[in-house]
Amino acid sequence: MLPIADSFEHVHRGCEVRYGRGRIAGLGDWLGERDRDDALIVCGSNTGANDALMDPIRDGLGDRFAGVFDGTTPDKRVETAYDLLDARAEAGADVLVAVGGGASLDVARQATLLAADGRDLDELRADAEAGDDALGDLAPERGPALPFVVVPTTFAGADVSTGGSLEVFAADESPTGQPVTVSGSGAWPIADVADPALFETTPTSVLAGSAMNGFDKGIETTYARDADPVSDAAAVHGLRLLADALPRVAGDEPGGERATDRAVAGSLLVQLDRKISVIHAFGHGFARRYDVQQGAIHAVVAPHALAYLFDEVDASRRALAAGLGVRTDGRGDAAIAEDVVAAVAAVRDALDVPTRLRDLPETDEDDLPAIAEFVADDPPMERAPAGLDATAEGVLGVLRAAW
Repeated sequence: MLPIADSFEHVHRGCEVRYGRGRIAGLGDWLGERDRDDALIVCGSNTGANDALMDPIRDGLGDRFAGVFDGTTPDKRVETAYDLLDARAEAGADVLVAVGGGASLDVARQATLLAADGRDLDELRADAEAGDDALGDLAPERGPALPFVVVPTTFAGADVSTGGSLEVFAADESPTGQPVTVSGSGAWPIADVADPALFETTPTSVLAGSAMNGFDKGIETTYARDADPVSDAAAVHGLRLLADALPRVAGDEPGGERATDRAVAGSLLVQLDRKISVIHAFGHGFARRYDVQQGAIHAVVAPHALAYLFDEVDASRRALAAGLGVRTDGRGDAAIAEDVVAAVAAVRDALDVPTRLRDLPETDEDDLPAIAEFVADDPPMERAPAGLDATAEGVLGVLRAAW
């Protein structure tokens, strides 16, 4: 296993990645150097009640700690983002510090765009009722006026990102019968404090649920049709770290020295030039039918989706083999593909995550054809490997195999 530095800084698209054990202790000084004096922590209620996590963050902020908004939930409702902006105004905060997993990081990110967008909740809902064209993107011509810092504590890979949609109407509220979401792009965090010690305060079950989501970002970036040598380099090295470390940190294998450190570094690498594609399309397809955790869908579907891709196209199987420790010298494409699928399944099987669609709550086999249509039409499918004709029929075959 290649060594990693004990700590490092790396600037990515204006976001300063600050990696290393204990790095959270310097956050207040870092913000002070940038004339940010009042930081509001953004998190969920469970995270906010975890003193082993929150105490180091409060201590790291010192006299720049302005309070905690602990109202985020996995639903990522747009109302939560407006509540956050109200709390920010009441606290007089000039910077947000989003702590936890994808929900908190996404809500904080999109709240900064809502602040720039200017529409209030009633106006946004009215536009949503009028149709997607009226709703549009958040603040498409302006960046966020409110800076934010991310402090991830799971492996979902939502920290170095501009993504994350907010639900305006759930399916049962929507005039179309499908969830209506809003999002904007261009909101990069000013810093990402990746402190492995903070990850170790997160329950193993939560780490496991997020692990496949982050792991699959490295897989998808490698086979995406717009992959390049730079994105491959980060993704393949990230996969090397994650394939070894995730089963030790979030699974059933012995931890080993610095396993969490390697997992955190790997989750950073697979995000730097990530290109979400086929596996994320499956997750999005299920989200249009069910309230289901994306990591669970990714865990079930990933090996089957890869087998489907390898049957149809090359899908960068040798690059994936390099990241997953699969031997390629003197071996044919079919054997390499089979072992890559097995390696992904082995990581998944070491985690406490579902392995069959039928085991997920509320899933119904009769819904699979409709979900296949959603998956085939999902925007990330545009990044599917060149030469793949991802029809609803082909996607349905993957779903049947995963059922």
